[in-house]
Amino acid sequence: MTAHLALPAALPAEEGLLVPPGQGRILTTDAQQVTFKVTGEHSSFASSFEVVVPPGFDVGAHRHTHSEELFYVLEGELEVLAFEPRVRTADDWRHWVSPSGRTTVRAEPGTVIVVPPGCPHAFANRSDRPARMFFQASPPPDHERYFEELLEILRDGGPPDPAAIAALRARYDIEQLTPLRHGAPPGGRPWAEAKTVGG
Repeated sequence: MTAHLALPAALPAEEGLLVPPGQGRILTTDAQQVTFKVTGEHSSFASSFEVVVPPGFDVGAHRHTHSEELFYVLEGELEVLAFEPRVRTADDWRHWVSPSGRTTVRAEPGTVIVVPPGCPHAFANRSDRPARMFFQASPPPDHERYFEELLEILRDGGPPDPAAIAALRARYDIEQLTPLRHGAPPGGRPWAEAKTVGG
C-alpha cells in the first residue's frame, strides 16, 4: 500500500481549501486507489474522495443507518444499484429488482447517484478498463477511517478475508448484504496488467 501527498492541516475560517488535480492523500492497493480530497479536518459536511475502480472490483451491496453518500462517475463505467429490492439474494446484487421495477444501471461519465441513509447500494466495474468517480460521504470522518482500514486489509491482493471485512464494516455503520469481491478483471488478465487512470 502507498500513501502520499497529505492534505493541509485545518484552515482558518476565512480561507477555503483548494486541492489541485492529482493532489490529496493517495491510498493505493491492487484492489482500489482512493485519493482523499476533503477530510473531516476541512469540512463538517462531508468527506470527499476520488476513487479509481479497477476491472473486476465489486464493493458488494450494503447500506448505512446514518450516512448519506453521493457518487459522480468521471471516467469509464460502473454498474450501480441504489434501491431496496423486492427480494434480497445473499450472493449477488446484479439481478435485484425494486418493487417499482427498477433494476441496476450502467453508470457512464456524468452519472450522479445519491444514496440516503438506509438505502441498499452497490457499484461494480464489470468492464475491461478502470473507472474513476468522485465520492462524498456524510458525515465525516468515518469513511476516511474505513478506507484506510479496508485498503490495509486488501493491500496484499488475492481474495479479501470475509471475517476481517465484516468486522471492519460493522465498526463503520456498514451492513454488508452481498460479498465484496475483487480479482482478475473480465478476460482473465492478472491485476498487474490492469492499468489505473487519473488520480
